[in-house]
Amino acid sequence: MEHYAGIDVSLELSSVCVVDTQGKIVKEAKVASEPEALVAFFKALSIAVKRIGLEAGPLSQWLHAGLRQAGFETVLLETRHVKAALSAMMVKTDRKDALGLAQLIRLGWFRSVHAKSIGSQEVRALLVARKQLLGRLIDVELSIRGILRGFGLKVGQVTRKAFEARIRELVTGQPTLERIAGAMLSARASLKVEYEKLHRLYWRLFAKTRSAGG
Repeated sequence: MEHYAGIDVSLELSSVCVVDTQGKIVKEAKVASEPEALVAFFKALSIAVKRIGLEAGPLSQWLHAGLRQAGFETVLLETRHVKAALSAMMVKTDRKDALGLAQLIRLGWFRSVHAKSIGSQEVRALLVARKQLLGRLIDVELSIRGILRGFGLKVGQVTRKAFEARIRELVTGQPTLERIAGAMLSARASLKVEYEKLHRLYWRLFAKTRSAGG
């Protein structure tokens, strides 16, 4: 008899449900949301699981990769389709969601999504981190402009390279503003350095990818 499993992924503990070909629950458990823990759980079962399903999500990508590497047939389910399929449940709990996922896998009523490679996930993480640092850098610059504007000091149009010199020029001779601007510029400098590191890393990866592509 074939068996199917659904995993409702949560940050710390994931709900796992295993059903047979008739849809009868064979095993339910809470398992740590770690690839090793899930692999150990399925290997310890006295039955073989034909297919495992997880709803697509950031943590699911990692768990999916671990289960696949361990030899389990695992699929990522398209989120909107899962929500539509499970919306009829009157009471939603992690346990019921795991059961619903297992039933979808058993019946074949699912749409799978492409699982990104580790390399693709790393590039995406790099892009997100770079964007976040740039956003914080711009926030600090706008904050400095806003603070000085309150004292009638207008920064005006200035390049990012000349920004610090312009700010120090404006606050010269005003001790309190010099200290405030100094602290803000120090934070800005740190953000700028780290942003540029990620920016250079991105272009190195980009060049490497283009070179590998021919």
